[in-house]
Amino acid sequence: MFHFETCPYCRKAERFLEDLFSSHPEFSEISIKKIDERKNPEIADRYDYYYVPTFYYEGRKLHEGDISKAEVEEMLYSVLKS
Repeated sequence: MFHFETCPYCRKAERFLEDLFSSHPEFSEISIKKIDERKNPEIADRYDYYYVPTFYYEGRKLHEGDISKAEVEEMLYSVLKS
């Protein structure tokens, strides 16, 4: 997950993740690495995106930009299925 600390959309996505991880035990096997694009530009520059939060899984972009709780849940289920 690419993000930066002051991004309101990133904070919202993080709240959705926390809620979904606590209410769906099946998601416990998913590990999300958070990369602050401002603190780690050398990593962020290797990926093709413009907006945060942006989620990648195995090099494939899953979502970019503002996200709803339903979209986060759908994204997590897609990771479990792959």
